[in-house]
Amino acid sequence: MRAAVLHETGQDKLEVLDDIEAVGFGPGKVRLRLRATGLCHSDLSAMAGVLPQPAPFVPGHEGAGEILDVGDGVTGLSAGDRVLVCWLPACGGCPACQRGQTELCLTGFMNAGTPNFRRPGGSPEDVFGMSGTGTFAEEIVLAAPCAVPIPDDVPYDIAALIGCGVTTGLGAVFNTARVEAGSSVAVIGCGGVGISVIQGARASGAAQIVAVDPVESRREAALRFGATEAVTPDGLDTAKNSVTSGEGFDYVFEVVGRSATARRAYEITRRGGTLCVVGAGALDDFLQLNMFELFFDEKRILPSLYGGGDVLRSYRRTIDLWRAGRIDLEGLITHRVRLGEINDAIGQMRTGEALRTCIEM
Repeated sequence: MRAAVLHETGQDKLEVLDDIEAVGFGPGKVRLRLRATGLCHSDLSAMAGVLPQPAPFVPGHEGAGEILDVGDGVTGLSAGDRVLVCWLPACGGCPACQRGQTELCLTGFMNAGTPNFRRPGGSPEDVFGMSGTGTFAEEIVLAAPCAVPIPDDVPYDIAALIGCGVTTGLGAVFNTARVEAGSSVAVIGCGGVGISVIQGARASGAAQIVAVDPVESRREAALRFGATEAVTPDGLDTAKNSVTSGEGFDYVFEVVGRSATARRAYEITRRGGTLCVVGAGALDDFLQLNMFELFFDEKRILPSLYGGGDVLRSYRRTIDLWRAGRIDLEGLITHRVRLGEINDAIGQMRTGEALRTCIEM
């Protein structure tokens, strides 16, 4: 089958190969035929080594398709079911799951260390899947909890987005920050996840939503999706003064994953306000705060992993909001490519041209 492979961490491009096999099928597993997958910035971060991931590997963690086969012991799923890929499934039994913090379950991360592809005759033969998945492939073998059934009216491309970026952005608003109606919000970084934050803030009733991004097309998109103002990073102080009379925003979302932007986000958060860190950053990138400001300003710093809540509940909420016309998911997909054109899509994401690219299988 075909799959896009990164041979070594740090390479800029993927190689689309025809001799990859999905491996590991057996008890507790499902075999899935991918129909659509989204290109997320986390894929690029893993390729660059910002996010830890063994190589060689098949990137992609935002996908949807249909089940081809189920292994022994799998219940609630059968061949032909339409599903989306959950890259961080909850085991239900660990301390985090028992506390209701299923997004902190480490079971899914353990899968990342086990190869789920193979290239016969290759060197090495074993190929990993990003975050234990690897959706830039025609077929994939997953643990059954990674396959979440979707209703018949949800297209594969929309379901793929719900599997990561949309859930991450909306969940940061609804679950983590819990934005209040009438509040002021700033969103730094307006790619696919940032636009989802904007849509969540609008659905929550935020009165002012300021989008911050250096790319003009992304600022224009932010206005279409609900931002009340869109500025470059250089215009952020002016926006803070005009929108909040210089006090700072009630909620600031950092959706870039860098200490410099997180520090900037902290500075424009009002005293007693909330900074929500959504972007995935590097292990060696440190955010510096002094102990006096941390104490005196009483700003809440809330990291948000995968939307900061029960992802299954978040999926259902997202589908309900989409059906009701409260959020626009179709509009997030600005580009569509086939798997053989994956490197074109990567280039479009790096330049900021694309919000979300759907790779159609």
